[in-house]
Amino acid sequence: MNDEPPVQTPPTGLTPPADFTTFMRAYQDMVYSTAVRLLKNEAQAEDISQEVFLKAHAHFDNLSTSPTAGGWLKTVATNLSLNHLSRYRNRWKFFSEFRRDDGGSEGDEPEVEFAAPETFFAGVDADERRSLLKRALDKLPDHQRVPLVLFHFEDMPYDEIARKLRVSLAKVKTDILRARAALALILARSGTRHENFEG
Repeated sequence: MNDEPPVQTPPTGLTPPADFTTFMRAYQDMVYSTAVRLLKNEAQAEDISQEVFLKAHAHFDNLSTSPTAGGWLKTVATNLSLNHLSRYRNRWKFFSEFRRDDGGSEGDEPEVEFAAPETFFAGVDADERRSLLKRALDKLPDHQRVPLVLFHFEDMPYDEIARKLRVSLAKVKTDILRARAALALILARSGTRHENFEG
């Protein structure tokens, strides 16, 4: 898996950041939040963030003036997080295939109502919303949380998720569907109001 997407060089005339420290401060929250959503572990997310910025430092000549620097950093953070998860997949059976108990096909399951990321909560401030959502996501099993985060927060299509996780497309769709239902239930039990989400 290639962790470093090509850096698109920018048109001339852009003002570069003053230095790498300024650049890192501008993106560190985004990089960390990307990693922690996938890993569900703050210490591991910090390690991944450091690794991302080590790679960024090596490419800083291009990144410092690139309009796509944020996207590059997010892609590297996502890839490094997935690589970390895959290294431990045997321990938690992260990539084990889902088996239905009733013998039915995965496509028979109805669509589940789910809260849209931008409208999860009504009357809740942004910090509390992020905290509630993080706690809810942390309760999901890894095989559900990771594809859900990739699809809804990283805007990754189903087929790319399947390729990155090395599982079938049907499994990705099933795990995301079940993750939506589980997350909606967790939020409902917390008393949080949520709106329907069209996935």
